[in-house]
Amino acid sequence: MLDDNTSPNQDSATSTLTENPEGSPESSTLQASVPETPQPQHQDEKPGNAGAEDFASALESFTTESEEAVREDKVLKGTVLKLTGTHVVVDIGAKSEGMLPLSEVLDFEGKPRFQPGDEIDVMRDKGETEEGYINLSHQKAQKLRAWDEIEKAYNEKKPIRATVVERIKGGLTVDIMGASAFLPGSQADLRPARNLDAVKGQTLEVAIIKLNKKRGNIVVSRKQVLEGEQTEKRSKTLEHLEEGSILTGVVKNLTDYGAFVDLGGIDGLLHITDMSWGRLTHPRDLVNVGDQIQVKVLKFDKDKQRVSLGFKQLTPDPWLDAEHRYPVGAHVGGRVISVTDYGAFVELEQGIEGLVHVSEMTWSKRMKHPSKLVNVGDHVDCVVLNVHPQERRISLGMRQLAANPWDALHEKYPVGATVEGRVRNLTDFGAFIEIEDGIDGLVHVSNLSWTKRVKHPSEILKKGDRLKAIVLAIEPDKRRLSLGVKQLQPDVWESFFSQHKVGDVLHGKVLRVASFGAFVEIAEGIEGLCHNSEAVDANGQPLTLEPGQEHDFKIIKMNQEEKKVGLSIKAVGEEASRTEVEAYKHPVSSTGGSTIGDLISWKRAGNDNN
Repeated sequence: MLDDNTSPNQDSATSTLTENPEGSPESSTLQASVPETPQPQHQDEKPGNAGAEDFASALESFTTESEEAVREDKVLKGTVLKLTGTHVVVDIGAKSEGMLPLSEVLDFEGKPRFQPGDEIDVMRDKGETEEGYINLSHQKAQKLRAWDEIEKAYNEKKPIRATVVERIKGGLTVDIMGASAFLPGSQADLRPARNLDAVKGQTLEVAIIKLNKKRGNIVVSRKQVLEGEQTEKRSKTLEHLEEGSILTGVVKNLTDYGAFVDLGGIDGLLHITDMSWGRLTHPRDLVNVGDQIQVKVLKFDKDKQRVSLGFKQLTPDPWLDAEHRYPVGAHVGGRVISVTDYGAFVELEQGIEGLVHVSEMTWSKRMKHPSKLVNVGDHVDCVVLNVHPQERRISLGMRQLAANPWDALHEKYPVGATVEGRVRNLTDFGAFIEIEDGIDGLVHVSNLSWTKRVKHPSEILKKGDRLKAIVLAIEPDKRRLSLGVKQLQPDVWESFFSQHKVGDVLHGKVLRVASFGAFVEIAEGIEGLCHNSEAVDANGQPLTLEPGQEHDFKIIKMNQEEKKVGLSIKAVGEEASRTEVEAYKHPVSSTGGSTIGDLISWKRAGNDNN
């Protein structure tokens, strides 16, 4: 017998198989055991023939029932006896065991799905092996039973389980209880699947959408099953879906503007602005596909079945009491989340951001860009400057945590002190001199020279020059420092006004002419104006003044504050006339003075010369 197991006959016979050394049966011997209970004998029967007849009858009965049990169109229940390298030996209760190819019971990993002692469905295949085994097929049995189940599922429109075998052109091959079916790629999911290889080996529920038993064709759809499930879920979800309700959903898809959440058969949009009270650059900063989250229904359009969702609405708005939690002057810390040309945004807590304007980052005026001081991710300490909860804004300052260099500037650079610095910039109105890091002083164009009329500082200075200057004024609150260069030299105007007075006659040179008069240089760096009405000769005739002409001028006006001097040629002539009159009224003595005659002669001589 094979592996010391026997296959008993239900009547009275027992068959035994004897294996050869290689494990294959060489012959089978049928032995009949006669029942021990004595049987009655007829008078005409001979004692020796009764047992033989009974044995023949039992043998005929056993053979008939065994053949009936292993018909090719019947599914049999067998027991696995042994696995060889190529076959499976199965006990099917017949006069001999059966064998089926090992390949029929291998799984997707190439491992046998049955072990000795396991029950297995088989059908008889044609013929026998050379060793006398009955040819069996597990696949034929599976297919026969599978077709029954498949036809039932198709007629009743019920889903059936299928295992994905491999990917083929246009879709997938799936196994349904041993029967091969085709799953088109368009029917593999609700949306076109990008990677069909990923479902290989998975067991799915599918619907039979086409069946041809004669040709053995089966077409299935997973999409139809999912749509049915989705419709059922949608109906249940719509029963309690209303604005304000809080639901649990699964993140289905992410876009730049938000996330789509499956609420159960119906998708809702969770916009990025409703994800967090704080700032998000992308929805993935908060959620990922597959995450299960709670959301609040903000708006529901029943006709279009559009649902707007919110996540941040599940927590209180942090701006409601921000004014109390962040009072003006408070020292706070936060993380830099964004840097722009005009400043840096600092996250104080989730949903609360403050702006440090570029002007509040440092006391220096020379910072070109906020990125020179802070970067995204940096932790910074700040001072709250003001809070506007309605506008959801907080202004922060960083420089306030450092000493203001302008506060001590009066002590360091008192008015009148001489300082030295580098020309940092030139403008139409003056030159900026860097005294120290963060401290710039302005030399106005009017403070560059006492005497020269400077139209642009570039006439005297250039960028990068080292320059000395005098501190003229300091305004710490406005961060202004006024400097002067000409003040390093004596004020020629001050000297002029101290040495001259109205009535003095000076010799001068015409520098330039205007429509109203001529500007005359009366001392080095000192100019006066001779109005057209004062440019008259001794005879009262107007004079035409040209640049380069020289004349005697009398000072008729002086304004020290405005540094203005009024000149006159006419007054010089008038002064001479008065001298003549005075000489006539008060003749000098003969010892050294002039007589009237001398005066007349002098006058005549003067006229002759003219």
